[in-house]
Amino acid sequence: MRNPYDVLGVTKGASEADIKKAYRKLAKAYHPDTNKNDAKAKDRFSEANSAYEILGDAGKRAQFDRGEIDADGKPRAPAGFDGFGGFGGGPGGARSAGFDFEGAARNRAGGGGIGEDIFSHLFGDTFRGGAGPGARGPMKGEDLAAELSVTLEQVASEEKLRISLGSRDVDVVIPKGVVDGQTIRLRGLGSPGGPRSSPGDALLTIRILPHPRFTLDGADLRTSVDLPLEDAILGGPIRVPTLTGPVEMRVPPMTSSGRTFRLKGKGLPKKDGSRGDLFATTAISLPAGEDEALLAYANGRRAARAGSGQA
Repeated sequence: MRNPYDVLGVTKGASEADIKKAYRKLAKAYHPDTNKNDAKAKDRFSEANSAYEILGDAGKRAQFDRGEIDADGKPRAPAGFDGFGGFGGGPGGARSAGFDFEGAARNRAGGGGIGEDIFSHLFGDTFRGGAGPGARGPMKGEDLAAELSVTLEQVASEEKLRISLGSRDVDVVIPKGVVDGQTIRLRGLGSPGGPRSSPGDALLTIRILPHPRFTLDGADLRTSVDLPLEDAILGGPIRVPTLTGPVEMRVPPMTSSGRTFRLKGKGLPKKDGSRGDLFATTAISLPAGEDEALLAYANGRRAARAGSGQA
């Protein structure tokens, strides 16, 4: 494969955000679903995913920059070593074990290769049309594309799922750091190809479903929380919903609507093991029905303001 920096069109000093932005732009432009009859677009989509696997992972990017791995993620042989040219491309070899994602999946059957223990839960939807042969030669099977929809609760709790793959049951968890629209390459899980060919890859695009209460902002979440009038004036504890259950938050006296409070670590998990934050914005709620004391207070305030000549 070409140099991943050239594939994504970024410089070696590009930030993580710039790399992600460049990848998403290419993935959107060349996605197989919108280029069904364009073989070149499928190859560009496959190439962009391979490049992002290197540059989107801080550890792999550092290894590539140091020359420890090549553009395909393979370890570079020491100087003067010719290697074993015909090996390492099939399932179970060094090539097929290149994508781990922190051990997110575990095979219940206790068996074999990467097809049984990494992101297997992402196959809840039937594969749609092929993404074309990979760029590693005519002997490789066809790449396949699919989408998976997950809820914010599943992402937040790193939920363990049991998925049936043919005759196999696989226990997996939602991987840390997954983002909406991210496409993950699952090596060796595409079309098996011919008798002597290696299988293609599966290209999984993750879709995080909209939530009725929370909006997504990277790994952070945003929500609105009702603030009773008496608590807005006097201050005190209020309950704030989170994806893992309500928590108590204390607001200071004289808190207006639209004030935003940060609840640290109540967002989504990140790749590095930390979590994003939840930002709760207050919305003052008035009591239901008429409240004589409140009406008298408001009338008194209005009269005082009129008497002082205030607008």
